[in-house]
Amino acid sequence: MKTYSFFRTAFLLLCAIPVALQAQRPAVQTKYTADPAPMVYNDTVFLYTTHDEDDSQGFKMLDWLLYSSTDMVNWTDHGTVASLKSFKCGAKDHGHWAPQCFERNGKFYMYCPIHGQGIGVLVSDTPYGPFKDPIGKPLVWQKEHWEDIDPTVFVDDDGRAYQFYSSENNETMYISLLTDDYLKPSGRFTRNFVKESREAPAVFKYNGKYYMLSSGCTGWDPNVAEIAVADSIMGTWKTIGNPCTGPDADKTFYAQSTYVQPVIGKKDAYIAMFDRWKKKDLEDSRYVWLPVLVKDGKITIPWHEKWTLSIFDK
Repeated sequence: MKTYSFFRTAFLLLCAIPVALQAQRPAVQTKYTADPAPMVYNDTVFLYTTHDEDDSQGFKMLDWLLYSSTDMVNWTDHGTVASLKSFKCGAKDHGHWAPQCFERNGKFYMYCPIHGQGIGVLVSDTPYGPFKDPIGKPLVWQKEHWEDIDPTVFVDDDGRAYQFYSSENNETMYISLLTDDYLKPSGRFTRNFVKESREAPAVFKYNGKYYMLSSGCTGWDPNVAEIAVADSIMGTWKTIGNPCTGPDADKTFYAQSTYVQPVIGKKDAYIAMFDRWKKKDLEDSRYVWLPVLVKDGKITIPWHEKWTLSIFDK
């Protein structure tokens, strides 16, 4: 394992350390990582990422990496914790997309979209792996639509888990209630934003309502973010506009949503994480962390080059 002290300082916010933070400070500088999926567990932040191989001439992702930190300044590289070879079926060299991981009852569940082969699930007894395939088949695979991507899982207050993912060639957002063991769909699902082409869902709950931040589908080109609200997590969802404000808000600050994290120790305070891909300079692609502000029922994500937790006290 390798330890780094130059990782994502924005994670300091999760532990309420009162320092000034840069919205897009460079992070992992030794590997081509993307698709960050953070998980907070036992006072430690675990960050699962995808990873392009060194000999890649384009898209070549075969495994998932893990970084962890207990002080949000010094980070440990745990290397590969899962790969396409972790799955019992499917091609082992076909590529994959953004993962999502969460803990429940001492087990760690990683949901992984595999290029053209649906979404698989891996389970481990520790966040460090090894992650193993418990079912031997895809959790979700709508073969007629080829792609099921960008899964995220929201665990509600009652312990029920809901999987969000983009499907039907990215034209429709599915919300599926998982079974109590989190290993398969319960059969109850809804289709949302039909023909609207939304992806990269990031879900959080505020004041009894559910909110979903998502991105349009424009390939490498940036697009406007949208936030939607629902009284029930299965919908109906109502789009209420672009929450981003400030320079380049209409392009989501040249980034795409990945996750919304509640701030520990702060009421009604959230941080939105974005993944920035610079198609003409991939080595300088960065992650963007910004405060999610709630005032008089309105949610905004303002641009700040630097900011501290005090922004939530205003």
